[in-house]
Amino acid sequence: MPTAWEEEIWFCSWSYAVTHVGGEWFEVARPPYLPVDMRWERAVAHGLTADVSHAFGTFDRTLSGIQVAGMSLSNYWWLPERESACGACRDMAGVIDGRWPQPLRGEGARVSATLRL
Repeated sequence: MPTAWEEEIWFCSWSYAVTHVGGEWFEVARPPYLPVDMRWERAVAHGLTADVSHAFGTFDRTLSGIQVAGMSLSNYWWLPERESACGACRDMAGVIDGRWPQPLRGEGARVSATLRL
């Protein structure tokens, strides 16, 4: 069991769902479903072309699989409907979105539970 100041992040590489466990309140937090145009931040890194926007996936990779050391999230949403959006990232975002079960998309489907240590 994590201590009051430890936190673990569990990440599903299939659905990209994230669960946070631990922290000051020993919280189990599962962020809610978000639609594709509100779910991904734009990836930034030296080596990515400026004329194509890529969605940041995880582990220094875009959703399309491009890996660049030091890649990070920008402060801006990746918008799949834009002409400059990477088509392969758009396709993968659609696949991942389809993996979220319909019953877990509504309000209250993903909740947080806390326990004071």
